[in-house]
Amino acid sequence: MGIEKPKKRSRFRRWLGKRYFIGKRYYQWWRRANQFAKERQRTLLPCEVITHQSVLLRKLKDVDMHLQHNKIINLKLAAAQISGLIIRPGETFSFWYLVGAPSQRKGYQLGMTLEGGLVKQGIGGGICQMGNLIYWMALHTPLTVVERWRHSYDVFPDVQRTLPFGSGATLAYNYIDLQIKNETQQAFQLQLSFSETHLRGAFYSEVPIPFRYQVEERNHIIQGEVWGAYSRHNQIFRVVYPIDSSKLLREELITENHALMMYQPFLEHPKEEK
Repeated sequence: MGIEKPKKRSRFRRWLGKRYFIGKRYYQWWRRANQFAKERQRTLLPCEVITHQSVLLRKLKDVDMHLQHNKIINLKLAAAQISGLIIRPGETFSFWYLVGAPSQRKGYQLGMTLEGGLVKQGIGGGICQMGNLIYWMALHTPLTVVERWRHSYDVFPDVQRTLPFGSGATLAYNYIDLQIKNETQQAFQLQLSFSETHLRGAFYSEVPIPFRYQVEERNHIIQGEVWGAYSRHNQIFRVVYPIDSSKLLREELITENHALMMYQPFLEHPKEEK
């Protein structure tokens, strides 16, 4: 379960690798263009499946708040390309296929990005919050997550974290994508909106879903690596019940997470004053 020390690659090799995978993704989109969900509509499907929301502004260590405010602009631009999406049977939702490349020309701003476990700035930064939200909601539906990338680094402590570690989805245009396939017999709809304080999301369906889903973290550990760092590991399970019963139908291992920690995991207990 140990994690090897990250290898440092040259800037040219990182650039070349990125261009290769971006090109590979374009080829996939071209070959499978008729399989991706594209249609959006304002009228909501009749049956609500899951709703969730996440806080827009969080105070993070060593992160300027103007990047958080810029993030809201970026999220709203991305949501405008996704909200109302209908995912019909056999179709696949692809985040980047719909949103496209975030650029200044489109109005995207500098936001917080993570690279190699370090906090940086980039155009369109902060959009990962939307990927986290959509992924978490998808785990509470019969939809199938066919592509999701986990974070390789755990950058911030669990202060105000309400969801299990490793239950999000990182994004980077266009090769690190979030894709969700509808392998059921009914259509689903993804809706996104904003309040003054939260990003809100919901999935709707044509007919009621006869199941309810519970997502659980198990086997969480923090361990020291032989080369000096700390790493964090867990498993995310989905537990499925009938909608009107507590009888267990099945348990599913969704993912295993392994991440290097970028902060001190063990804090000393404050000393009592004498």
